[in-house]
Amino acid sequence: MSYPIPDSIALAHSEALTQKIREAIEASQGAISFARFMALALYAPGLGYYSAGAQKFGKEGDFITAPEISPLFAECIARQCQSIFLESEENNFLEIGAGSGIFAKDLLFALEKLDALPKNYFILEVSAELRARQEQFLKTHCASFFSRIIWLSTLPEEFSGVVFANEVLDAMPAHCFQIENNKIIQERCVTFENNYFDWILKPPSLELENAIKNLSLSFPQDKIYQSEINLMHSAWIKSLSAILKSGLILLFDYGYGRNEFYHPDRTHGTLMCFYQHHKHTNPFLYVGLQDITAHVDFTTLAESATASDLFLAGFTTQAGFLLACDLLAIADTENLSEIERYKKNQAIKTLTLPSQMGEIIKVMALTKNINTQPLLGFTWQDRRRDL
Repeated sequence: MSYPIPDSIALAHSEALTQKIREAIEASQGAISFARFMALALYAPGLGYYSAGAQKFGKEGDFITAPEISPLFAECIARQCQSIFLESEENNFLEIGAGSGIFAKDLLFALEKLDALPKNYFILEVSAELRARQEQFLKTHCASFFSRIIWLSTLPEEFSGVVFANEVLDAMPAHCFQIENNKIIQERCVTFENNYFDWILKPPSLELENAIKNLSLSFPQDKIYQSEINLMHSAWIKSLSAILKSGLILLFDYGYGRNEFYHPDRTHGTLMCFYQHHKHTNPFLYVGLQDITAHVDFTTLAESATASDLFLAGFTTQAGFLLACDLLAIADTENLSEIERYKKNQAIKTLTLPSQMGEIIKVMALTKNINTQPLLGFTWQDRRRDL
C-alpha cells in the first residue's frame, strides 16, 4: 500500500522523534517494550503524535471519531446524562481526552435543551497542544458556557456526576506478546537495525507473563499466536473508582470481550495505525505522524471495576446505545432540506451500521452509589453476557 509522503517539516519532526526513541533503545541494551515505544511515539513531550501540533481529528486529520461525525452522538449521551444528574450528589461532567473540543460543545448545547446543564464541565487533557486547541475552539463556539469549563492535568480528588471517555483506552500503550504452541511466551519488543525500527523477541517480564497466564485462556497448539495486552487499564479503572463518590463512568472504545479479543483465529492481534485516513498495521511508519491503537479487552475492565467497588451497569455496542437513547427520534425533530437530511442519514449510518462504527465500538457503563437501573442507553441491547 502506498501512503501520502509527508512534507520536509513533518519528516524532520519524525526523524527527531526517531532519534529520541533510538536513544531509549540504546539505553535499554538494544530493545524496548512495544508499550514503551508506543508511549514515546504518541506522548513524547513536543514530539509524540498527541503532543505535537499536527491536525489529528476530522477530515483534515488522520481519523474521524464519533463526535466529529454528527452532533447526534452528543445529543444521545445528553439523554443518558440527564437521568444520572438527578441521582448523583452533584451534576458535574468530566471528559477524559477531549479531542478537538467538538463533543464538549455539542453536549453542552444538548444539555441546555434538556434543562440539565452540569455545574462544571471538567476536561482532563494531558496534551498541552490539544488543550490550547480546545480552549480556542470552545471560546469561539461555546462562549455562553465557557465559564463552566475547567481544564485539569490530573484527576480531581473527588467527583460526582458523569465521567466520559471516547476512544481513550485504545490509545494507552499496550504490550505485544507471542505464544508458540500454547506454551512459549515471548514479548514482542522493538529494536533499531539497518536504520529501521523492527520487532525482536525477548523473554517477558514477570508482570507481563503473569498477566497473560491470568487470562486463563488456551491459545492455538499448532501455530504462532500474536496479540496485545494492556497493563495500564486496571490501574486506570481503579483510579477512577477512587475519586468517584457517586455517578456514572461511560466508556466508548474499539474492543471485545476477552474470548472474542483472544479468539484462536485472531492470530495477529488488534494493533492498528491511522495515517491521513489510511488504516494499516505498521507502527513503525512515519513515527510521530500517525496514530497507533490497540483494541480494548472489556472483560479486564469489568473485572477491575467490580474489584474496585464499581457496579457493571451495562455493556453494549455503540449502535445499541445510541438507538436506546432515541437516536432516530432525535434525528427526526428538525425541518431539513433534502441535502441536510441526506447528510444526517449518512451520519446515522456511520454511527450505527455494523460495517461502520455500530458494532466494533462498544460501550461500558460503570456506576457507584446511584440507583438508575436499567440505564437508558442499555435498554435496547444488553451484551454483558459477552464479557
